[in-house]
Amino acid sequence: MKENIIANKSYAFALRIVKLYKFLVSEQKEFVLSKQVLRSGTAVGALIKEAEHAQSKKDFINKMNIALKEANETEYWLMLLKDSEYITEQAYKSIQPDSIELVKLLASIVKTSKMNN
Repeated sequence: MKENIIANKSYAFALRIVKLYKFLVSEQKEFVLSKQVLRSGTAVGALIKEAEHAQSKKDFINKMNIALKEANETEYWLMLLKDSEYITEQAYKSIQPDSIELVKLLASIVKTSKMNN
Protein backbone atom coordinates (compact mmCIF):
# COMPACT_ATOMS: atom_id res chain seq x y z
CA MET A 1 0.00 0.00 0.00
CA LYS A 2 1.48 3.33 -0.99
CA GLU A 3 2.05 6.14 1.48
CA ASN A 4 -0.81 8.62 1.88
CA ILE A 5 1.09 11.91 2.01
CA ILE A 6 -1.93 14.15 2.63
CA ALA A 7 -3.12 11.90 5.48
CA ASN A 8 0.33 11.94 7.09
CA LYS A 9 0.72 15.70 6.72
CA SER A 10 -2.76 16.41 8.07
CA TYR A 11 -2.15 14.13 11.07
CA ALA A 12 1.16 15.87 11.88
CA PHE A 13 -0.61 19.22 11.50
CA ALA A 14 -3.40 18.10 13.86
CA LEU A 15 -0.79 17.15 16.48
CA ARG A 16 0.71 20.64 16.21
CA ILE A 17 -2.76 22.16 16.57
CA VAL A 18 -3.44 20.08 19.70
CA LYS A 19 -0.16 21.30 21.21
CA LEU A 20 -1.07 24.88 20.28
CA TYR A 21 -4.46 24.44 21.94
CA LYS A 22 -2.84 23.14 25.13
CA PHE A 23 -0.49 26.14 25.17
CA LEU A 24 -3.31 28.63 24.58
CA VAL A 25 -5.45 27.18 27.35
CA SER A 26 -2.75 26.63 29.97
CA GLU A 27 -0.38 29.56 29.31
CA GLN A 28 -2.54 32.22 27.67
CA LYS A 29 -5.82 31.35 29.42
CA GLU A 30 -7.56 31.72 26.05
CA PHE A 31 -10.60 29.46 25.71
CA VAL A 32 -12.69 30.65 22.75
CA LEU A 33 -10.33 31.08 19.80
CA SER A 34 -8.30 28.08 20.94
CA LYS A 35 -11.38 25.86 20.71
CA GLN A 36 -12.09 27.13 17.19
CA VAL A 37 -8.57 26.43 15.91
CA LEU A 38 -8.61 23.02 17.63
CA ARG A 39 -11.90 22.08 15.97
CA SER A 40 -11.01 23.18 12.44
CA GLY A 41 -7.35 22.14 12.61
CA THR A 42 -8.12 18.58 13.65
CA ALA A 43 -11.16 18.23 11.37
CA VAL A 44 -8.90 18.40 8.30
CA GLY A 45 -7.24 15.06 9.02
CA ALA A 46 -10.46 13.43 10.20
CA LEU A 47 -12.17 14.30 6.92
CA ILE A 48 -9.21 13.06 4.90
CA LYS A 49 -9.33 9.79 6.85
CA GLU A 50 -13.08 9.52 6.16
CA ALA A 51 -12.45 10.12 2.45
CA GLU A 52 -10.20 7.05 2.31
CA HIS A 53 -13.35 4.93 2.52
CA ALA A 54 -15.74 7.16 0.62
CA GLN A 55 -18.81 5.46 -0.82
CA SER A 56 -18.32 7.03 -4.23
CA LYS A 57 -16.12 9.44 -6.17
CA LYS A 58 -18.68 12.17 -5.44
CA ASP A 59 -18.51 11.38 -1.71
CA PHE A 60 -14.69 11.48 -1.87
CA ILE A 61 -14.72 14.89 -3.56
CA ASN A 62 -17.24 16.19 -1.05
CA LYS A 63 -15.19 15.08 1.97
CA MET A 64 -11.96 16.46 0.51
CA ASN A 65 -13.70 19.74 -0.31
CA ILE A 66 -14.92 20.05 3.28
CA ALA A 67 -11.37 19.27 4.48
CA LEU A 68 -10.18 22.11 2.23
CA LYS A 69 -12.70 24.49 3.82
CA GLU A 70 -11.59 23.43 7.31
CA ALA A 71 -7.92 23.97 6.38
CA ASN A 72 -8.76 27.41 5.04
CA GLU A 73 -10.71 28.22 8.20
CA THR A 74 -7.74 27.11 10.31
CA GLU A 75 -5.57 29.64 8.47
CA TYR A 76 -8.04 32.33 9.53
CA TRP A 77 -7.93 31.34 13.21
CA LEU A 78 -4.12 31.22 13.15
CA MET A 79 -3.95 34.73 11.68
CA LEU A 80 -6.41 35.97 14.29
CA LEU A 81 -4.41 34.39 17.11
CA LYS A 82 -1.26 36.10 15.80
CA ASP A 83 -2.87 39.49 15.26
CA SER A 84 -4.53 39.41 18.68
CA GLU A 85 -1.12 38.52 20.16
CA TYR A 86 -2.10 35.18 21.65
CA ILE A 87 0.73 33.62 19.66
CA THR A 88 3.97 35.24 18.59
CA GLU A 89 4.91 36.10 15.04
CA GLN A 90 7.57 33.38 15.29
CA ALA A 91 5.04 30.74 16.38
CA TYR A 92 2.72 31.79 13.56
CA LYS A 93 5.50 31.63 10.98
CA SER A 94 6.37 28.16 12.27
CA ILE A 95 2.91 26.67 11.68
CA GLN A 96 1.58 28.80 8.81
CA PRO A 97 3.56 27.07 6.02
CA ASP A 98 2.05 23.72 7.04
CA SER A 99 -1.41 25.23 6.93
CA ILE A 100 -0.85 26.75 3.50
CA GLU A 101 0.62 23.50 2.20
CA LEU A 102 -2.49 21.58 3.29
CA VAL A 103 -4.75 24.10 1.55
CA LYS A 104 -2.74 23.83 -1.67
CA LEU A 105 -2.62 20.02 -1.59
CA LEU A 106 -6.33 19.73 -0.89
CA ALA A 107 -7.23 22.27 -3.57
CA SER A 108 -5.18 20.27 -6.06
CA ILE A 109 -6.79 16.96 -5.01
CA VAL A 110 -10.29 18.42 -5.31
CA LYS A 111 -9.55 19.99 -8.70
CA THR A 112 -7.95 16.84 -10.10
CA SER A 113 -10.71 14.61 -8.74
CA LYS A 114 -13.40 16.80 -10.30
CA MET A 115 -11.63 16.73 -13.66
CA ASN A 116 -11.35 12.92 -13.53
CA ASN A 117 -14.92 12.41 -12.42
